[in-house]
Amino acid sequence: MFDTRIKTFLNVCQTLNYTQSARELNITQPAVSQHIAFLEKEYGLKLFNYQNRHLSLTRAGEILRDAAQLFTHNEDLLRRKLEQLQGGERHLTIGATLTAGEYLIADPLAHYLKSEPTLNIRFVSGDTTDLLEQIQHGQIDCALIEGFIDKSAFDWRILKKESFICIAGPNTPFERCHLEDVLDQHLLIREKGSGTRAVLEHKLREKNLSLSSFSRVSEITSINVIKRLVANDYGISFLYESAAHKELESGELKTIALAEKPVTHDITFVWLKGSHYTEEIDRLIDGLQSTQLGDASLDKNR
Repeated sequence: MFDTRIKTFLNVCQTLNYTQSARELNITQPAVSQHIAFLEKEYGLKLFNYQNRHLSLTRAGEILRDAAQLFTHNEDLLRRKLEQLQGGERHLTIGATLTAGEYLIADPLAHYLKSEPTLNIRFVSGDTTDLLEQIQHGQIDCALIEGFIDKSAFDWRILKKESFICIAGPNTPFERCHLEDVLDQHLLIREKGSGTRAVLEHKLREKNLSLSSFSRVSEITSINVIKRLVANDYGISFLYESAAHKELESGELKTIALAEKPVTHDITFVWLKGSHYTEEIDRLIDGLQSTQLGDASLDKNR
């Protein structure tokens, strides 16, 4: 059912290079050109612009790309559903950012899966940008995102509203203070693309500040390493409260109470608009919410 010319088109959308697409698809470059020319003639519109040796999508190309991605995603679902008729199994590929995966979804997901013996999942981790691209390319069915997203581009549903806090070691002298009062501290942050980092940068911009406003900044990809360093009084950090819940309870870490308005952020499931997985994803979110917390912070708005 999947037209090879659409496959070629989607690959060119990713590479923006006919030669590279030809190599990846194991066809000739003239064949790539012919496939694109056929689609442009079929729809009566240019799909790509070529200026200054740079290929870019036209608005028509963007519309066709989005429709084609949804079509291929749903065709994959159709094939999987037909296969499931024999075995009675369901399949779902779930992505999650690191904090959301390790500290928010892991335990409730385990409980949910115990109650769903016919559901088989594949679970992947990544940063916000990477996961959104995987959704668009049909590599994963949905993702739990802690960063900022363009909600007009996806279907979405909030799993939880999470408090965003500043943490320090037990011997740090700060009690209640303003954000500006901690700028002389050594800040430990996640890598670019991390949702946690994006939320912090957004908070700083509201105060006309940036990461460079801190006296020293170290980038660390591991949440656990960040927590261990902070617990040993090697700097401060900002993260979601759930990620440091155990250490805060044990006294290994403490919260620096900032005088500014407390920050909360949506932890959100996202998936392709119009996806046939919507029913399965809604069922998953309902199960996670009833299993996980059952508190007022859970939001079923879409």
